[in-house]
Amino acid sequence: MTENLLIQALVYLTAGVAAAPIAKRLGLGSVLGYLIAGVVVGPFALSLVGEQEDVMKFAEFGVVILLFMIGLEVRPALLWSMRKTIFGLGGAQVLFTAIAIAGFSLAFGLNWKTALAVGLVLAMSSTAIVLQTLDEKGLRQGPVGRAAFGVLLLQDLAIIPLFALLPLLAEAPAQLIAQTAHAAEGGGHGGGSLISEFPGWLQTLAVLAAVAAVVGGGRYVIQPIFRFIAQSRLREIFTATALLIVVAVAVLMQMVGLSPALGAFLAGVVLAESEYRRELEADIEPFRGLLLGLFFITVGAGINFNIILAQPLVLVGIVLGLMVLKFAVMFGLALIGGATGRAAAAVATALAQGGEFAFVLLTFTVGAGVIGADLAALLTAAVAVSMALTPLAMIVYEKVSAMLDAAIPDVKPDDPDFDEAEPDIIIAGFGRFGQITGRLLQANGFKSVVLDSDIEQIEVLRRFGRRVHYGDATRLDLLRAAGAERARMLVVALDEKEKTSELVEKARQAFPDLIILARAFDRRHAYDLLANGADAVERETFEAALSMGVTALRSLGFRAHRAHRAADYFRRHDMRAFEELRPVWGQEEAYMLASRDAAQTTERLLAADLARMKPGGEDSWDVSGRAEDELEAAKEDER
Repeated sequence: MTENLLIQALVYLTAGVAAAPIAKRLGLGSVLGYLIAGVVVGPFALSLVGEQEDVMKFAEFGVVILLFMIGLEVRPALLWSMRKTIFGLGGAQVLFTAIAIAGFSLAFGLNWKTALAVGLVLAMSSTAIVLQTLDEKGLRQGPVGRAAFGVLLLQDLAIIPLFALLPLLAEAPAQLIAQTAHAAEGGGHGGGSLISEFPGWLQTLAVLAAVAAVVGGGRYVIQPIFRFIAQSRLREIFTATALLIVVAVAVLMQMVGLSPALGAFLAGVVLAESEYRRELEADIEPFRGLLLGLFFITVGAGINFNIILAQPLVLVGIVLGLMVLKFAVMFGLALIGGATGRAAAAVATALAQGGEFAFVLLTFTVGAGVIGADLAALLTAAVAVSMALTPLAMIVYEKVSAMLDAAIPDVKPDDPDFDEAEPDIIIAGFGRFGQITGRLLQANGFKSVVLDSDIEQIEVLRRFGRRVHYGDATRLDLLRAAGAERARMLVVALDEKEKTSELVEKARQAFPDLIILARAFDRRHAYDLLANGADAVERETFEAALSMGVTALRSLGFRAHRAHRAADYFRRHDMRAFEELRPVWGQEEAYMLASRDAAQTTERLLAADLARMKPGGEDSWDVSGRAEDELEAAKEDER
């Protein structure tokens, strides 16, 4: 048993590791790579794996985690700002696509219940493939990306009611429907619902109590738990706690006879406004990707090629008909919604395939007695092929657009309404230093995402209405989740010298186009940050000390203009010395000698500058005097 399990794990991991990177390198996407890997190791090719049922039960937990991740994105502010796209365009796409597919299915002899079920299942598109493709084409931030994301989000939200609706379309008696639906959703995995023998009114109360427990627990229990865990600064325990919550909520929903996916989604929605959302996403993302990859491999291995080979023309017809029909519906709806012809065509091409949730829903509908096993196998193969053809369809669209002098990469998206996942600036550290910089930038209209790992500081800031996310900014996965790949600038204002250097180095390697401004603790740390890739540094005490010096000079009898001019002279000479010493930084002896010489030179030049100032304050705030100073400084630099 154990030996067989280890061999299967070896086969699945090898298949995924080998196929996904190759498929992505070829521009086909990782999802398609997993599907191809499943086909290769499945019973219709190399036959390296046996029974899929046990592995599928485990892999389906990836779908539960995916629903939790989707729930984390469903924030009220996002839903409101994109309400027309999500509920208008997205709702219309699901409705009219389902009706159109159901109509054609009726024409080919299916009864109306099965036809409607097929239409609803095939109306879904692939979130993984679409978003990845749009990112690669640079369209994620423009009108095309916003429209596609809105439709995909509505489709993801529609999965939940579909789990409840589809069993009602079965031809079986109501009691059998309930039993098969429960089994298909995984209720039988843990021994069945604990309330199945209760009266109907008591079952309803139990379901409502479970939902209330998830909502109330998320607000009043889970957040204090995360606060306690965050204070321990043990990342692995934070990750384990996140997984524990997902599993616990899924089990609770299963115990009352509901879909575990519904519970996970609900838990994600409850935590969507939490300051821990970013850290949760970053911690759970690897598990989601790994388990979904395993799920797609099992789907690929389960494709029945005997049916495909027996009906190749039927399969080709279903795939082409599905993609053309979905393209036509989406293109028309996008035009009605006000999109340009090119944008509408791009959105329609991107969304023309079947989706990964179709695999889940088809398995579910077979168990619920809605769709026959042979038809489901044929549709599963058609969805997989349509997903495989999506990258090729986008390439064809680009070629056609190029011929019309409007290639997709050259389309400039309009200014997007940045939400928290699409900031102008990411601020790492929001203590005494980062707050000043962040408030100045925000006051001038720049959108920012703020990350900090000090839970006490976060709680204080949130009481003042500041939105700060808990998380370790040195984690690249967390920076990506915060939007670093699309942001313009990263401001590093951490309280730890080593963490600051580590973040600057990692960010420069991972995001070469990102402007990085960093807080330095001293001159040597500033050199270190510049060597690691910072575009500019600010020594944390330098300007404050200069300001204190100005105050001291004024208290000692200097006129205001003379004190400020003295500070300007000092700043200019110090910066010149900073640049002159930079080449010998790291050479301890040479640096010490050069520092001594630079200090003496700075004092001499500063004294000469101050001696040239006009007595009695006649020069005051004279701009021409400043201009002469700058010209003289430039000449000295040339010499």
